[in-house]
Amino acid sequence: MASNYGLLVRFRLREGAADGFDQLVAETVSEIAEHEPGTLIYTSHAVEGRPDERVFYELYRDEAAFAAHEEQPHTRRFLAQRAEYVESYDVDVITPKVSNKQ
Repeated sequence: MASNYGLLVRFRLREGAADGFDQLVAETVSEIAEHEPGTLIYTSHAVEGRPDERVFYELYRDEAAFAAHEEQPHTRRFLAQRAEYVESYDVDVITPKVSNKQ
């Protein structure tokens, strides 16, 4: 059985870019929900007290689902346009160790 594949991404946005970034993310998330059954969770979080930061939690059925996600037109659009809003980012690949799923 294949293991889930996850990412934790912290974006530091350019000053004043949060609204545009959030709109780009909303459009991307809508496309992910419609076209990517292997993407289990894809959420963007605001960080309390840091208006120019966002944290993404992404969980894919497996590494193949993540690879398929990277090839989607909406993902490529997001990657191409994010530089307009993002100053820097960090990506951690995360592996589930304990789950409440039975």
